Amino acid sequence: MNKYEVIYIIDTAMEEGARKELIQKFADLIAANGGAVEKVDEWGKRRLAYAIDYKVEGYYVLMQFTAGPDVPKELQRNLQINENVIRSQVVKLLQKKSSVKPRPVRAPFAAPAAEAPVAAPVQEAVAPVAEEAPAASAETVAAPAEA
Repeated sequence: MNKYEVIYIIDTAMEEGARKELIQKFADLIAANGGAVEKVDEWGKRRLAYAIDYKVEGYYVLMQFTAGPDVPKELQRNLQINENVIRSQVVKLLQKKSSVKPRPVRAPFAAPAAEAPVAAPVQEAVAPVAEEAPAASAETVAAPAEA
């Protein structure tokens, strides 16, 4: 048995009595298919993020339940058929004991250990630098020949 969570938005034009019956209908549907409803949380009337079928408000309901893998499909099918449900989403909750193994954490790159011998700096043969020629002065520069 897996844990699931469903959230659905009911049209606010529905009367309160009919809305309560609809919420109970979905809870009974889960129970009839071998599931168990753990929690029904009615969030109430809220403004939608964007208009859906020209409706700007909806009545939000969050339901948590435990069931087999075929129950969420049947619940989603019934939510889509009902005209008073504007939007719905069924998700499977993660179990605390996951079968996925965590990836090992790699250690950050470290400098080589101090035990490794460090090569002595290489001294390159440096050719003696010839003395630079003195900068040319204005007197040594030949004037252009006049024609």
